Amino acid sequence: MLGPLMFAEIVMYRTRFCSYCMRAARLLADKGVPFREIDVSDDPDTRERLLTETGSHTVPQIFINGTSVGGYDDIERLDRRGALDPLLRQAPVP
Repeated sequence: MLGPLMFAEIVMYRTRFCSYCMRAARLLADKGVPFREIDVSDDPDTRERLLTETGSHTVPQIFINGTSVGGYDDIERLDRRGALDPLLRQAPVP
């Protein structure tokens, strides 16, 4: 008997009116995976931390199990290659 389906811990940093953020959220929702969204519209400290961590000042910034995988274009490219689903189904790192 198979155990319950596990999903990675997915966190997406976004801003309010970002079309790429909306696309990323839709892609993840269509995959049926739970994810947490953190709005950084009015949070310059977190934006600065993300820039330091990822080297990018754009949103969305998506992390899977604590590892940056980039933004919408990046996860869409992973999805086209068939590499996104395996990442989304990795058990969270304790």
